[in-house]
Amino acid sequence: MKITNVLGLSFLFFAFIGTSFPEAVHAKDAAAVLDVFGHEVQAGARYLIVAPSTDNTTTLAVTINGQVLCNSDVILSTLNESLPITFSPVIQSTDSVIREGTHLNVNFAGPSAMCLMGGVTPMWKIGFSTTLKGYIVTTGGVDRLNRFKITKYEGDNSFYQLSFCPMSEPFCECSCVPVGVNGDKNLVPGAGPLLVMFEPDE
Repeated sequence: MKITNVLGLSFLFFAFIGTSFPEAVHAKDAAAVLDVFGHEVQAGARYLIVAPSTDNTTTLAVTINGQVLCNSDVILSTLNESLPITFSPVIQSTDSVIREGTHLNVNFAGPSAMCLMGGVTPMWKIGFSTTLKGYIVTTGGVDRLNRFKITKYEGDNSFYQLSFCPMSEPFCECSCVPVGVNGDKNLVPGAGPLLVMFEPDE
């Protein structure tokens, strides 16, 4: 009886790993995310997330709405106001390449001593805005619990799109939702996907 129980628990454990963390199984098979120069995007390297404007005359980029990196909403603004970000896979891989469809932590890169002192991170998360009365992308996320992913944009293969992948404990693998932009330039989940590219921050 004890052996049967152990085998049953082992099966459930591995089934949980396979369904809840599919990127751990298939990450090596996924295509690498490429930057604007066609180079593989690397974990921990600094990039600017850039997007075309609606009239294609300017380049927009992700930055923050506020002065403090770790307590600010994530917005789209002009390129000269952009802030670099880094990606890190939720499940560590054998190489440092960021791949399409894998779950990622997204962090603003930069001085974070003030954030750490306050127990807050410059990591992206989804939070509720009482001002906008809706969910937005903001900072203060927790490692492994605030997951995003990058996939090719189906309408134009030269661009990517970001999605937020909510997780509900303990066994739910919930659907990912595209990240777009609202009328106030806030990044928000569930909107039409924002077309983006990744430019190395030199």
